Amino acid sequence: MKDPSFRRSLTLFRAFMSEQEDPASVYTLLARDAADQVERYAPLNGKVVVDIGGGNGYFTREFRRRGAQSYLFEPDPGELGDRQPQGPRDTVVADGYLLPLADGVADVAFSSNVLEHVADPHTFLSEMARVTRPGGLIYVSFTNWYSPWGGHEWAPWHYAGAERARARYERRTGHPAKHRLGENLFRIGVGPTLRHVRGRTDVDLVSARSRYWPVLPELVTRVPGLREFATWNLLLILRRCS
Repeated sequence: MKDPSFRRSLTLFRAFMSEQEDPASVYTLLARDAADQVERYAPLNGKVVVDIGGGNGYFTREFRRRGAQSYLFEPDPGELGDRQPQGPRDTVVADGYLLPLADGVADVAFSSNVLEHVADPHTFLSEMARVTRPGGLIYVSFTNWYSPWGGHEWAPWHYAGAERARARYERRTGHPAKHRLGENLFRIGVGPTLRHVRGRTDVDLVSARSRYWPVLPELVTRVPGLREFATWNLLLILRRCS
């Protein structure tokens, strides 16, 4: 799928609507799309890629399919499920705050939709930078809190308050919500994140754009206020400084 394009965005949106019923198809599609985005900036074949917080390993498998040496680091064993990547040596139960890796070992450090789930995103980004070689690529995307999907499974009712939205979700579905604000979901914004990244000395900001929006995806992130709603999901492409 061409990026950006209305067809791509519509395909992804339709897929997200069936995430609960068919997660494998959704995340397989998303992994292909993410790998396409990475390859706009760096080839994957023969490169070392670390997938941080990649859950069941869909991204890791796609990177390996394209010739990368890809390794999954996931803090929650329950997220791994029965489907492991290419073997246990390629999967490590590890916290993104403290990866069991030497400095500069990765050509690409990758994190998809994880940053909104960590209490200290600055430390998380520092660890991604640490394990990336000078000149290497860092791919980070996250769903910002004020986007229509910011409340995750209880969106868009998070605009009326997190606790109210979560309670509504549980009444409607009859089972507990996966996410709780302040525990495994946090109010991360586009503006504060961009200011932090631009102030860092260990990375250069290559691109800041809406991950899924097909029209002027970089322009929308430059408009204060509007970007908190309209970005939906912020994608940062960073280069590790020498």
